[in-house]
Amino acid sequence: MFSKRRLKDFIKGPAHILYHVMLILMSAAFALSLPYTVEFVAKKFLIYWTWIGNEKIFLVSVEIALAVILILFFNYIGRSWNDRRYSRMAREAGLVFVSPSKGFFARRRSKRLKEREGIARDVMVIGSTGYRTFADSGGDLHGVIKNCREAKIMLLNPFSDGASIRARSILDPEMTPQHFREQIRKSIDFLKELRAVQKNVRLKLYGEVPFLKVAISGDYVWLKHYHAGFDVQAMPEFVFKHNQSPGSLYVPFYQYFLRWWNNPGIPEYDLDTDELVYRDPAGNEEKREPFQKGDVAAAV
Repeated sequence: MFSKRRLKDFIKGPAHILYHVMLILMSAAFALSLPYTVEFVAKKFLIYWTWIGNEKIFLVSVEIALAVILILFFNYIGRSWNDRRYSRMAREAGLVFVSPSKGFFARRRSKRLKEREGIARDVMVIGSTGYRTFADSGGDLHGVIKNCREAKIMLLNPFSDGASIRARSILDPEMTPQHFREQIRKSIDFLKELRAVQKNVRLKLYGEVPFLKVAISGDYVWLKHYHAGFDVQAMPEFVFKHNQSPGSLYVPFYQYFLRWWNNPGIPEYDLDTDELVYRDPAGNEEKREPFQKGDVAAAV
């Protein structure tokens, strides 16, 4: 080992000197050959220019080609400038990702992000039935709700006018109020199973027509819009991240959830007793009402 190291050190010195000598020789050769090179290029250029100057069709073709290249170049510059401007506006708003409704890989990426950000963290969800979101085994939040630290979930009251209006607004003939009630019942059963294993899960049932589908976990907000006549699965999903920008939309959507969650007019569903619990603005319990769970099964 010692002899190999000494041999490398011995070779390293002359090699370094030889490297600099080669650079000097190459520079000198380039400098000496420069006059001859320029003379050769100039002669060739004059010969070809004399031939090109008499070819009208060639000149017109070159002009057209250059015009097309310039048009494409300046269009590219303009598009790049607009893309940078839109990207800057998206960063100011906290928008980091948009998952189109038909983008398989984009939806898969969004699902992985939810799983990564939701494990062992607080999760907050506003949805309609919740079945395809977390109750179904293929839902984006199925594993997240199972492994989160605490879950606060808001779903439609299956017997409210909002649930009936939302179900009838979807063009799919299978989306009936009865179908909605069945999906909500399955979501409640799923949450009851988690509560039975001491999972910290809370559920509230609201009665208004759903407007936004919101899922919050960590520094991310996933957002969809309930458009009349369309299934929410057909709508794109927007992802906002919390940042230091005062224009970030993460905070307004977070406050949107808290405003709905803290609304005293929205009762909490007691997963242990199947009762609706009404509280005052201070959080104190005011009254309880039995939930019409039997009517849900009967309506299906």
